Amino acid sequence: MTALVFLVALLVTNALDERQSDVWNLTASVVIGGAALIVQYLVDFEKRLEEIETSQSGLIRDVKENLISHHVALTDLVDDRFRRINAATELFSNVDRSVLRSDAVIKLARRATECGKLNNETLKTFASEEIERLAGLLENLSSRSADCLGENQDWLIGLTHCIKHSLDATSTSVDHDFWTSEPASRYLEAQSDAIARGVEIRRLFLVSSPDDIDDELTELCSNQRALRIDARLVALSELPSWAQPGTQSDFIVFDRELSYEIDQDTKDVNAKTTLNARPTHVEHRLRQFTRLWDATLRLPHQGFPQPET
Repeated sequence: MTALVFLVALLVTNALDERQSDVWNLTASVVIGGAALIVQYLVDFEKRLEEIETSQSGLIRDVKENLISHHVALTDLVDDRFRRINAATELFSNVDRSVLRSDAVIKLARRATECGKLNNETLKTFASEEIERLAGLLENLSSRSADCLGENQDWLIGLTHCIKHSLDATSTSVDHDFWTSEPASRYLEAQSDAIARGVEIRRLFLVSSPDDIDDELTELCSNQRALRIDARLVALSELPSWAQPGTQSDFIVFDRELSYEIDQDTKDVNAKTTLNARPTHVEHRLRQFTRLWDATLRLPHQGFPQPET
């Protein structure tokens, strides 16, 4: 571009004044070409300066946006961590204030964390399922009712270990096979321990008619009375209508506060276990048991076998 301006300037100076020497014409062309070069340089410099300013503006804008985004993310992260810390602090404060054993709850949390660090996916998955199951049970218990499929004998034995005052139970024909099982031995052992603590245990073995009372059932009742369980046999057909239970489901009332119930399906198989601590329901079960018990004591033989004197 500068060379072109130089040539044009040289031709123009030669054409305008042919009398000037070649040195003059050459000098004028050089000056004009140099001026053009400077102008071109300044124009290019201005363009590059504008490009740099534009690029720097975009860079500064991107940096500002990134800083704002980073600040927002960092703020959210800090807020989330503080919320978790506050939640954990509140949780452990509630545990300390509750009647539950805080050391056991803390131990559960610590052991759950340790299981999560193990390099064993099967074990970690099983631990997670068990924690979820326990959390679901505690959530249901907080609403005073929980249930599970089948007969939960662990609940039965665990509750017997917890009672302090009384255990009132009914046992129908569906329950008779249970008494020859291994869990029954642990259940009776737990009852013996409870009696040693001063717990009063009463049990009614219910049958439909006196014909259903055989030697095996009589021996079962006698064996439990030998353990200081106030056990009695009663035929429902001999009871007045006001004492009839209405349903044949087995139930156990622990400390007059919680009812453990077993529901049967159409084939008289134990289908579901329910824990119910709602006061109205527990009171209903207590009235039902009291009617049965009082009516049994009014029978001429006072149930089978005869109470020991």
